[in-house]
Amino acid sequence: MDDGGMRVLRMEKGRRQGTSGKEEGMGHFQVRTDLALEAREGIEDKESGQLRGVRVEEYYQEKEDIQVTKVTIDTKNAAKAMGKPMGVYVTMEAPAMVEPDEDYHREISECLAKELRQMIPGSDREQSILVVGLGNREVTADSLGPQVVDNLFITRHVVKAYGKAAYNRESMNLVSSIEPGVMAKTGMEAAEIVKGVIEETRPDVVVVIDALAARSTKRLNRTIQITNTGIQPGSGVGNHRNALTLESLGVPVVAIGIPTVVDAATIVGDALEKLLSEEKGFDRMKYMGQHRTAFSELNNMYMTGKDIDSVVKRVSYTVSEGINLALELEEGR
Repeated sequence: MDDGGMRVLRMEKGRRQGTSGKEEGMGHFQVRTDLALEAREGIEDKESGQLRGVRVEEYYQEKEDIQVTKVTIDTKNAAKAMGKPMGVYVTMEAPAMVEPDEDYHREISECLAKELRQMIPGSDREQSILVVGLGNREVTADSLGPQVVDNLFITRHVVKAYGKAAYNRESMNLVSSIEPGVMAKTGMEAAEIVKGVIEETRPDVVVVIDALAARSTKRLNRTIQITNTGIQPGSGVGNHRNALTLESLGVPVVAIGIPTVVDAATIVGDALEKLLSEEKGFDRMKYMGQHRTAFSELNNMYMTGKDIDSVVKRVSYTVSEGINLALELEEGR
């Protein structure tokens, strides 16, 4: 690969928390994003005012330099318009998350732990938690889930064998994990594997980690999304798989994701928009729709940064540390 530019990945296996963007006839083009924040921004660009059925709360943590946006989809019509299930989506934007600053990453982990505790039902009591690391370990941009699982504090087997006294605690979450891999290797859907594990281990909550696709390169590797709607592996790259949700698994599912790839067609469209911005009435989406044949090949290509190896390793540790902080119940809490 050329280290001087961006890697172009043809990813047949994906992940994702839902695809946003609609095809409105031949005059428009599909824009893929897994971030509810970007889906909401895309709708507001076209429509005046706030979308009915969507609530947005924002706050900025100045000390940590983290922008937190909470998007709540309350109605079916709003969910259809945004292309995402009803539920709560919390987005943490940390511009310096790609930097090798351990202290800053610790602050991100603490913020993630705080948001995760609020998202997990019954987080104030002792629970059994199953953490699922989705993705393909051999595709760097898709290896976030497996690498997060590598750094988790796993406790279920120790507590089962020796009790909570092994950790000198009166209260301890039973944390277990699984890396289901990809269907090309296992011959099974990730959802099938996870269902089987749930039937045997009976967890109270499932936490799923996966790599996402972003609409903007500015959010690449710099954004964390947490949602209580579960996840549909592969939807972000148009590779739909069985969903991992409360309805399909029978237990609450909280999904955590970081965008590691951007649709190549979107990048080209953004470049065209900048080049032709002075042209009156230029509509990027309409232009891409009119030249659908030329963009169709790019629509199956995904791009990531040249330093994705070190970035995924760094952010996966940040996420795992946030999960460890959120799930560790201290005595007397």
